[in-house]
Amino acid sequence: MITNPTREEIGELLKKAKTIAVVGLSDNPSRTSYMVSEAMQKAGYRIIPVNPTVDEVLGEKAAASLKDIHEPVDIVNVFRRSEFLPEIAREFAEMDCGVFWAQLGVANEEAYEYLKGKGKTVIMDRCIKVEHALTK
Repeated sequence: MITNPTREEIGELLKKAKTIAVVGLSDNPSRTSYMVSEAMQKAGYRIIPVNPTVDEVLGEKAAASLKDIHEPVDIVNVFRRSEFLPEIAREFAEMDCGVFWAQLGVANEEAYEYLKGKGKTVIMDRCIKVEHALTK
């Protein structure tokens, strides 16, 4: 069963975080991934787009995959369909990053159990922008 950290714990994670890698970040301003990432960028976070089909989003150079990020990342926020989460979770597990965040409407039991077994913090089916606004 997927159990998210408490709202207080999520608030602490967001206070400590500086860099968010966003898997599936679109360069289309009308897409939710763009709007949420733009709001988080305006709130002071560095955004690293992770999308093999774009070169740049929100003024930041995009990485084709999580493997292509060679700098510290505090949170990986995923905007991909739930069935892609196990594959993304395996790639995430190779990173030195403790927080895997699947956006609102996105959850996968297999990915959750895999990452919890590796000692990672896992948040699923929650909007990072909403949680940030609630924990300010």
